[in-house]
Amino acid sequence: MKTLKIATRKSPLALWQAEHVKAELERQHPGLLCELLPMSTRGDKILDAPLANIGGKGLFLKELEHALLEGEADLAVHSMKDVPVEIPEGLSLPVILAREIPWDGYISNQYDRIEDLPTGAVVGTSSLRRQAQMKSLRPDLDIRDLRGNVNTRLRKLDEGEFDAILLAVAGIKRLELCHRICEILEPPQWLPAAAQGALGIEIRQDDEETLSLLQPLADETTRLCVEMERAFSRRLGGSCQVPIGAFAKLDGEQLCMEGLVAAPDGSQIIRGECCALPGEHERAGESLAKSLLEQGADRILQALEIDPQP
Repeated sequence: MKTLKIATRKSPLALWQAEHVKAELERQHPGLLCELLPMSTRGDKILDAPLANIGGKGLFLKELEHALLEGEADLAVHSMKDVPVEIPEGLSLPVILAREIPWDGYISNQYDRIEDLPTGAVVGTSSLRRQAQMKSLRPDLDIRDLRGNVNTRLRKLDEGEFDAILLAVAGIKRLELCHRICEILEPPQWLPAAAQGALGIEIRQDDEETLSLLQPLADETTRLCVEMERAFSRRLGGSCQVPIGAFAKLDGEQLCMEGLVAAPDGSQIIRGECCALPGEHERAGESLAKSLLEQGADRILQALEIDPQP
């Protein structure tokens, strides 16, 4: 009987995601057994500094990827928005699952809408993208860094450290906490992170047997949209140090995407959109990034000491 080991972070959301993949694999392949290999990553351990200051979202993957490369695990499950645009040599991300709701959510115990927040209200988020878009809407708010898993962030809100917080709706829904959401933040006014709401499965590049087992979980439309968004982000030197938003969707036969680059203080947001047929979607994402750079996004990146890709 074949057994697959699934590397995962230990947070409740990460474990839910790994259990979801485990259940789908065992449903698709009767007789297959999957075991979780929960791990603590450096990103989980360092909670007293903004991600942008300590090395970025890749800190949540390194230990999982090491387990793959050493043969301790057969696959790792990731939130695609946390996956850096470059994958380590010897690994691949061949399967993207069907996307959950990609939007951000506004959560508060006192103020039902963003417009209800009083001047100087404290809003928590670990994302420069969310910070920039919130500052653009409400420059009078006090935006503070908020780290930790979903339950930790909600606890800090409930203990009064924040008047409101911003979280991805997908994680809230997966943990059955949708009743906490006051407002859904969605296009055209608000864009999510590239690939937000999508789960990806990483394996060793030469592991054809595991790849074959994973194929029934793959969602082609989500893969195309995620590739387009990540191409846009990659061209902009995408990392958590850059306030970048992107969302692509299938519109008839075409993939259409909106993208933005923002100054962290929300004083400037440069937006654009593009459409392309599958096969040209990644090139279109790169072209949109180039267009935003020419419109002034290059100056935003220069101020952040970020070099866009050629």
